[in-house]
Amino acid sequence: MQEGLAAWVTEYGRPEDVIRLADLPRTAPGPGMIEIAVEQAAINPSDLIPVTGAYSNRTTLPFVPGFEGVGTVSRIGSGVKTLKPGDRVLPLGASGLWQAFLLRPVEWCFAIPEDLSNEQAATSYINPMTTLQLLERLREHFGNGFGMDGRKIAITAAGSAIGRMLLKTLTAEGAQITAIVRSAETAESLRAFAGIDIITTGARPPGGDVSLDAVIDAVGGDTGEKLLRHNVMPGGLFLQYGALSGIPIPPSAMAARPDVRFSYLWLRSFVHAADRATLEAALRTCFDGSRSGALRSDIAATYPLSRLGNALAHQKAKDRRGKILIDPRC
Repeated sequence: MQEGLAAWVTEYGRPEDVIRLADLPRTAPGPGMIEIAVEQAAINPSDLIPVTGAYSNRTTLPFVPGFEGVGTVSRIGSGVKTLKPGDRVLPLGASGLWQAFLLRPVEWCFAIPEDLSNEQAATSYINPMTTLQLLERLREHFGNGFGMDGRKIAITAAGSAIGRMLLKTLTAEGAQITAIVRSAETAESLRAFAGIDIITTGARPPGGDVSLDAVIDAVGGDTGEKLLRHNVMPGGLFLQYGALSGIPIPPSAMAARPDVRFSYLWLRSFVHAADRATLEAALRTCFDGSRSGALRSDIAATYPLSRLGNALAHQKAKDRRGKILIDPRC
């Protein structure tokens, strides 16, 4: 029986300690299933959090990490009519991309336009679709007919891939952006974005003089709490999609601001609630954003899966600028 290299998690813990390389058996796809030869896969924070055991109630050991990547259909099971061997696809809905061969139901696999590179395709899902959903929440709150022109919006973790996508899209729509980052180095990297105010939390925490219509928060902790308590104007929106600090915003802070709408975005909820037509439409917009550059991620480096340890170390590096990709073929 053939085997394929995979990142394999058999216990919870620090990713660098518990993710091991293993040769997993390659099995034939059953009815309605396809086998994908994975060519590029991304490393995202959402890939690493389940490894720590944070979502142990819905993550069954053992498992292969990786929610985002691109590959080519290598074999199909009976009843599969919409895809054929040789088609490039983007699988959604479950982890498992950090391996050479992946089995997925055909209904969860989406064809990739020929003009997109593997690098573009491998980063066209998690961050772009999250960005689109955040923008949709903003428009729903403020009213689709009014747009973002003149809205005062703060973005925490503004140097991240999603942060930069929000900077591009919201400034293009006329929003007045306050970019909140942790370090002077990250602040300097954002100088190319004209017309935004940059606050470095390590040097100057957001003060009460900053009045905001909305906050898009990926950090939580003290920064998120202060913004919610002191900076969002009545009738504003506090939209959280992550907690990089590891510290949730306390319920007391939410209770103290009943005049502010607090909303949490979890991409997984949208993806699993949407029908296929909705997901296809969302992916078309993601692909268009990759082509235009508005929803495109910079690539810092690509590592063979056999050097996963180096890839994880680079992922944690403070000076990393861009996404880390894995090539499971080697």
